[in-house]
Amino acid sequence: MPHPPPTDAAEPAERVLSRPVRWLLKGVAVVSLALGIIGAFVPIMPTVPFVLLAAWAAARSSPRLSHWLENHPRMGPYIRDWRRGGVVRRSAKWTATLMMSGGAVTMLFFVRPLWVPLTAIAIMASVAIWLWLRPEQPPP
Repeated sequence: MPHPPPTDAAEPAERVLSRPVRWLLKGVAVVSLALGIIGAFVPIMPTVPFVLLAAWAAARSSPRLSHWLENHPRMGPYIRDWRRGGVVRRSAKWTATLMMSGGAVTMLFFVRPLWVPLTAIAIMASVAIWLWLRPEQPPP
């Protein structure tokens, strides 16, 4: 018995990307990963958003890098959690909040003119609010 043709309800096949687009996405993945690693050591620079961007770009351009990121002992669980409904673990929320707070205090003491750290602190506060509104458990 022949199979019925696919209906509109079926998921469309993933588009094949051109070579230049794949290379561009690989570049985005590598640069984002590098920035994420730097962010792990620099208090005012984020880590997780860059790692998530790297995972997104790698998933579309480099199966090998994508596999490495998803199975990395430190980054992999956060990437998998994010892909399962935008989940951010409470420990990650606390770490991000403490790092942003440390960066805010440091900037208040050392960066002038004052509007520069105040602008950065407003951005960090917005990110912190958004972050704490993210779910901590995957949806049922």
